[in-house]
Parts: sequence; structure tokens; C-alpha cells
Amino acid sequence: MRELTRRAVASVGMLTLWFFSAASGASPEIIDRVLAVVGGSLITLSDVNAAHDLGLVKPRESSDPIRDVLSQLIDRELQLAEVDRYAPPEPSAADVDREVQAVQSRFPSPGAFEQVLARSGIDLPHLRETMREDLRIRGYLAQRFSVGEERRQQVVDEWVAGLRRRADIIDLYLVGR
Repeated sequence: MRELTRRAVASVGMLTLWFFSAASGASPEIIDRVLAVVGGSLITLSDVNAAHDLGLVKPRESSDPIRDVLSQLIDRELQLAEVDRYAPPEPSAADVDREVQAVQSRFPSPGAFEQVLARSGIDLPHLRETMREDLRIRGYLAQRFSVGEERRQQVVDEWVAGLRRRADIIDLYLVGR
């Protein structure tokens, strides 16, 4: 079933690209790429770039940073689906503001921050929503996994591995494409 879905997504993408290039008479230009589909939610190359450029994920030492960030975004999407099922308390507006301020403080100037937002194709409301979701995930993990800090990451990693096994994930990212 996954292979059929993967082929369908790839076929629709190629047909769309062909249609627009044939209609305009110009050579095709790739604006963005779908790298993964997680439970019906798309993760694009611009999502990966935005998460990396804004420091929303902590990249690991890797020979393929796109793969690393994509894997973290897939895990985030799986966690968010669980959070939505169990609805932990909403974070306060002040907490969301603090998270947005923390992202802004990573940049040397407001102009540099605005530049990265523009290049990423996201705006401040989108960033605020992402920070709200991240706070909800953290709240859920703290509530569900009340083991000691030294063991929490291991337990969460095992839980996420279980989510990955049960989830409908179409990973379209191939190195060198």
C-alpha cells in the first residue's frame, strides 16, 4: 500500500510539473519538493530549510543534514499527532511569546531574523503556531514520561520508534536528487 501511495504521489508531482512546463513553454523550475508525507501531512524542503535556518531543530553531526532535519521533523509530526489525540493543556500566550523571542535572539539583528523568515516563506503567525505546537509537545512528554531526566530521552526515543512503526510515512527524500 505504501509503495502504491508513494508512486501515486510521485506520479502526480511529475504530471503537475510536466503540465505547467508544457503550458508555459518554459523549462521546468522546481520551487519546492515534498520530502515526506506523514499521516497525510506534507514535509517539504522549505520546511526542512526553515527548521534548520531558524534553529527550530538541533542538527546532529551528520554527513547529510537534510536527512537529519527531515527525520526530526517526521518525529515531530508523529508526536504532534499524539498530542492532538490527548490534548494537553494549552501553553500561555506569554510562554509562546518567550519561545518566539528565543528564536529571534539567535539572530544578530531584527533584519537578519526577518530575512530568514522571508527566505523560508513563513511569517510571524506561522512561527508562533510552530512554537505553540512545540510547547504542547514538551508539555505532553513531561506529563506522559515522568521518569528521571537521565532516562527520559531513552524512553521517548523508544516511544517515537513505536510511533514510526505504526505510522503511515512516505519518505521521498533520496540523497543526490
